[in-house]
Amino acid sequence: MVEILRIITEDNKILLGLLPPEQFAGGDFYIISSFGNSGLVETGDGLVLFDIGLRQYGRNLLKRIWSVSNSQIKYIIYSHGHFDHCFGYKHIVAEINENGWEMPEIIAHENCIKRFEKYKMLDKYHKWLNAQQFASIIKDTDKILDVNTLNPTIIIKDNEPYFFKLGKYSFEIYPENGETDDAIWMFCPEKKVAFTGDLMISSYPNVGNPFKVQRYPKDWAEALEKIADKNPEFLLPGHGKLIEGKDKIKNICLITAEALHFVHDEVVKRLNQGKWFEEIYHEMLKIYPDKFKNHPYLQPVYGCYQFAIHSVYRLYHGWYDTGNPTDLFPAKRNDIAKEIISAMGSGSEEQFLKHAIELEKENKHQLALHILDIIIDSQTTNNLVLLNAYKLKQQILKYLAKKEQSFIVKNILYNGARQIGSVIKHLLDDKANSD
Repeated sequence: MVEILRIITEDNKILLGLLPPEQFAGGDFYIISSFGNSGLVETGDGLVLFDIGLRQYGRNLLKRIWSVSNSQIKYIIYSHGHFDHCFGYKHIVAEINENGWEMPEIIAHENCIKRFEKYKMLDKYHKWLNAQQFASIIKDTDKILDVNTLNPTIIIKDNEPYFFKLGKYSFEIYPENGETDDAIWMFCPEKKVAFTGDLMISSYPNVGNPFKVQRYPKDWAEALEKIADKNPEFLLPGHGKLIEGKDKIKNICLITAEALHFVHDEVVKRLNQGKWFEEIYHEMLKIYPDKFKNHPYLQPVYGCYQFAIHSVYRLYHGWYDTGNPTDLFPAKRNDIAKEIISAMGSGSEEQFLKHAIELEKENKHQLALHILDIIIDSQTTNNLVLLNAYKLKQQILKYLAKKEQSFIVKNILYNGARQIGSVIKHLLDDKANSD
């Protein structure tokens, strides 16, 4: 076991919740890092805990809390209702019951309750979704969510900040729209500490996630400006390392806000010009400023600029996004592909495959994928061509995944390549049986 732990990288130790709490702001404040960060405050009259991580790492979270304090937990605050911020409660609750302590107050936005209900309604869908998005780092995605939740006892409503005091410190809680519609952030004025949840994640904001419901880029930008106005000297993000220094924090908050204002306002401008999504998307790729592209806190590690374009468009526009009436009631992709192959005549599958190979050699990978999909969707009976089309598609997806910075995009590409692998195996088995 010692040898296994020795070879785990520091990033993996953070991810697994194996590093000790990091003390800051004079000694009473701690960041407890794992997949999602938790913030701990020793007030003298009990503990305030901001976010409790995900279900699998709840035991490690509790151990690390008790490694720095034996005080009772008096308040738990959910920055929002995502599984990596509020599902690590099981061992905390068990410890409280064992010691006969009072349950802490649980503070969350009113929409967090609606989110929990949605998770119960769509539990199987969310298991599938999380397997797509997090498979590379969380192997047991079946157990991420639980129909049982630790529900809030103090409910925050939109536009209604909440303030409380415990021991030496006072706390201000502000509701926002950002990554979710149930986001809140917390500020401790005595020590100038901001607890932001996923309003700050040390990456380009996760706005426009391809698997998730609507995010709110303009509101998110305004929330970051409010945080900057508090002049925090410490900022505890939802993911990533503690950020220290008033000037550094202000710069990061404001440049991130500016980036979100930019993508929002530029998409809105093009909507007002009557442009459809494809034109807007490719124009937006061309005008993305270098100051955002090169900023260390705006790298596409999790969210990315391309997703943000989708998010703004989707916020204001319906599902009919091409302007082409053909797309109102589209035929099946398989039927379209069959007709294309049929119209091209005998042997067209081989010609399409040859063209896709040439495109791949020219590093036109996205175009190659579209051509390969025509072969695959046509369900051609030429199994050798079909096999080679799948092989090339898998090769391209793996290549693009290796180059990709965004965690979400990388997972989508690798999952696609993995699924193709089972199809390739089936085709090879059929080929072997027919030989």
